[in-house]
Amino acid sequence: MRQQRPFAHAGAAATSGRLLDFQDCRSKAEMGKRSRDPRDTEIAKRVRALRLERGLSQTELGEVLGVTFQQVQKYERGTNRISAGRLYRIAEVLDVPVSFFYEGFEGRGSERGLHSTDIEFGFLQTSGAMRLIRAYSRITDSGIRQKLLLLTEQLAGE
Repeated sequence: MRQQRPFAHAGAAATSGRLLDFQDCRSKAEMGKRSRDPRDTEIAKRVRALRLERGLSQTELGEVLGVTFQQVQKYERGTNRISAGRLYRIAEVLDVPVSFFYEGFEGRGSERGLHSTDIEFGFLQTSGAMRLIRAYSRITDSGIRQKLLLLTEQLAGE
């Protein structure tokens, strides 16, 4: 429990008969919001894409990690940062090296180069993407797969 300081303290103020510490008086606007690092968001996308690829629900991943599915949601949205230890465990569960989550990051800055994996992972975030990939992979006739690919490209305007 925080010890209350006497009113005479330079960092204290009295309000409604109670003493407030200086830190209590600062507004959220003054404190500022911690900015998100684009690398955290990219790592979050990669976790989600791999989880979907492996056919795991957020609940199943959460159970293995010892967290709730809500926490997995926060990780995947980039709302909560993933600690190094937790990322290591996620890599184990999803059967990839930890370095997989960092591939394509440039140097020390927060900017990263545009790689084909960025486009692929962006696609995997869309609704139905994994269903489409799984269905396509079950088509055994290569001719039909090629025709479907051409049709899709035409529909996409390519």
